[in-house]
Amino acid sequence: MAVNLVNVEAVSKTYGTRTLLDSLSLGVSEGDRIGVVGRNGDGKTTLVRVLARLEEPDSGRVTHQGGLRLGVLTQGDSLDPLATVRQEVVGDRPDHDWAGDARIRDVLTGLFGALDLPGFPDGLDTVIGPLSGGERRRIALAKLLIGEQDLIVLDEPTNHLDVEGISWLARHLQARRSALVCVTHDRWFLDQVCTRMWDVQRGTVYEYEGGYSDYVFARAERERIAATEEARRQNLVRKELAWLRRGAPARTSKPRFRIEAANALIEDVPPPRDSAELMRFANSRLGKTVFELEDVTITAGPKELLRHITWQLGPGDRFGLVGVNGAGKTSLLRALAEAARSEGEVQPAQGKVVVGRTVRLAYLSQEVAELDPEQRVLQAVESVRQRVDLGKGREMTAGQLCEKFGFTKEKQWTPVGDLSGGERRRLQLLRLLMDEPNVLFLDEPTNDLDIETLTQLEDLLDGWPGSMLVISHDRYFLERTTDRVFALLGDRTLRMLPRGVDEYLERRQAAAEAAAPERAKPKAAPEPRQAAARDTRAAKKELQRIERRLDKVGTREAELHAQIAEHATDFEKVTALDAELRTLREEREDLETRWLELAEDV
Repeated sequence: MAVNLVNVEAVSKTYGTRTLLDSLSLGVSEGDRIGVVGRNGDGKTTLVRVLARLEEPDSGRVTHQGGLRLGVLTQGDSLDPLATVRQEVVGDRPDHDWAGDARIRDVLTGLFGALDLPGFPDGLDTVIGPLSGGERRRIALAKLLIGEQDLIVLDEPTNHLDVEGISWLARHLQARRSALVCVTHDRWFLDQVCTRMWDVQRGTVYEYEGGYSDYVFARAERERIAATEEARRQNLVRKELAWLRRGAPARTSKPRFRIEAANALIEDVPPPRDSAELMRFANSRLGKTVFELEDVTITAGPKELLRHITWQLGPGDRFGLVGVNGAGKTSLLRALAEAARSEGEVQPAQGKVVVGRTVRLAYLSQEVAELDPEQRVLQAVESVRQRVDLGKGREMTAGQLCEKFGFTKEKQWTPVGDLSGGERRRLQLLRLLMDEPNVLFLDEPTNDLDIETLTQLEDLLDGWPGSMLVISHDRYFLERTTDRVFALLGDRTLRMLPRGVDEYLERRQAAAEAAAPERAKPKAAPEPRQAAARDTRAAKKELQRIERRLDKVGTREAELHAQIAEHATDFEKVTALDAELRTLREEREDLETRWLELAEDV
């Protein structure tokens, strides 16, 4: 029988006039892997802080098993700003000692890319004080994970991690024996790591068996039986259930309640998006041209991020962008946005960006736009527009859209200055959509948004007729809102990935494995200078040849995908195009492997 590690008995916690925990009783046992979800402000962080005894409850009690080894990652950190990364993470252990510890090697490589922390100015000897909040958070997470704990409590551990970092963290936590309580809005991560869910709602916690997918199934069934929630909320849950069962591959092989009941719930729910209808409507709003890149090179200062890119975002296209940090994802969006704002006058370092004459762009950047702190939420929205046309005959007032984004009638009269970071993010998104754009650029739109708001945003975007380009580390959101994924792999190219994020991670893993043997080889004896120079010149020439061929292959792949979409009903034509596409894909993989080998030599 599993040992109880933490008991929460009749706990209540109130801030001001708001009760966040109301006579709550629950427990954490050995082997538990619990995901905590709920709206921002409903008490998720308060719950885990009380559970970890970082805060005292107003009433009730929290008991820990004697000798409990507890590790906690909070949204702040207690790192010494005068210390170095080495001092905080590995202490005074000599290099040969900690480098021989498999766990430390795994954690440092997984969170920072290598043992020498290549992204930090002085590697392990970098002083913590000047580092960004995201860098400090990764250091705090590394410090926690190299230890041995009976229970780990994590509050938003995926913040500031890229797709690869999140994937690594999921694998790492799966392999640990520690019990886990984790607050996160990353639904893919919840499905990978958790076997139980706590849904925090208005002072109460509803418990569910299984990961996030199981939780959605069970919550939909509970709401069907109880019939206590309003119709709008119930319909939204059913729509997400339809997406999980039909729209994407099943995310769990062992759902923990009757699947027949889940299927019965969605019999009358249409597919998440009617792509053909949206494409027709987008064509009528946008015409044939949205954004076309012709031999474009994008730079950031002296650094060349993308080179000789020929690519297009067409009417109704929904593309996701993934890639290594610093590869140029945000720079690409900014270059397109600048071309749109200047009506084609501002162009990148090389090449040309063609912008459609009817393009009406809304760009959600990672920075939250400054608003008048004295202005009320509803006033900030109505200053953009009183009503908004969402397409397909749907129209909403500013107040109705506010409610859809979680701003209740009372909250709509809150001064902007009193909003939390997540609420300001929601307001920024809302104002963008009120301006009735036909092209959306979203750069990390899921930052600071809770799962319920994300679900509402996805529901809104399902029927939004326009072109969309999304940068996100949230795999679930990318799958849910986009139809194709493109990757920036750090080699100054832009590639389409037919299998999405999974293919991106496989390519990154293959590149790392291809580079590892080269790094591990003993250094050869110096060759004569003339011979070395000759070899380097030959390698550079071959690199250039490969890059030119990769550009052509990439262009042809894009053409083939467009032709496959155009001839979707012609089976023989699609079969022939698909055969050519597979041949090109194999050639591209061979070329990329050879490119990596040559680049390492050069």
